[in-house]
Amino acid sequence: MAVNYIGLSQAQAATGVRMIVPQGVPSPWSEAAKALLWLRAIPWQAVYLDQRDDDMARWSGRRSAPVLFYNQQAPLYRWHDIVAFTQQHGSGQSLVPDEPQQQQQVMAWCQRLCDARGLGWNRRLIGVDKGLKGEAGGYPEFIARYLGKKYGYDAAQAHRYQPAVIAELQALAQQLRQQKSQGSPFLVGTRLTIADIYLACFMAFFKPYDDSVCAMSPVLRTVFETLDTPLEKALEPILLAHRDFIYQQFLELPLTL
Repeated sequence: MAVNYIGLSQAQAATGVRMIVPQGVPSPWSEAAKALLWLRAIPWQAVYLDQRDDDMARWSGRRSAPVLFYNQQAPLYRWHDIVAFTQQHGSGQSLVPDEPQQQQQVMAWCQRLCDARGLGWNRRLIGVDKGLKGEAGGYPEFIARYLGKKYGYDAAQAHRYQPAVIAELQALAQQLRQQKSQGSPFLVGTRLTIADIYLACFMAFFKPYDDSVCAMSPVLRTVFETLDTPLEKALEPILLAHRDFIYQQFLELPLTL
């Protein structure tokens, strides 16, 4: 999925869709947002996140990514708002089911992946905990301190992060096995949904693609790839097979970071 990157001042003066994204890291939230825009055939331009840039922070209202801008409307940064935007403004097959029960299931899985205290949130805090303790596979200390403060790291609760991640991985694998037994390769129902896209993108937090298709920061690659034995065991082959299926059939490699 080729991406057109522009500078901040150019993005501020432009119309249409622009989105702030991180550089050199396959952040699952941002990669999923990119995928949604691509699948829904929405033209857009990208701006690299600079957390030190006060002008960027004033424009976006935060020092994180993704943040999506459309013309002069208020910026969008919550995953479900970006989903709603792509559903409203895109074309082609909907990525959210029309059937109410399936729609609820899709949104529930996305919440478990994306929301505060969800799989991605707790996976990030594992890296923070390791970094603050000087353990292998943790974020460098200055990054760990920044992320820990930003995302609510609590040393007294750190022992809960990995079990929470393992439980979610096990639930996702079980759901995929159940779907496979019914003849479907998708997380919910019988066609591609946003839940499949988010799940595929969140696998980068555990086993990112190699540098030939995901040329990411070596330091962050080490953090993402470091798995304790229980976590490695929970990362069942069916999860990575689903990721590969989604990228091969619906998305594109290499990633443009």
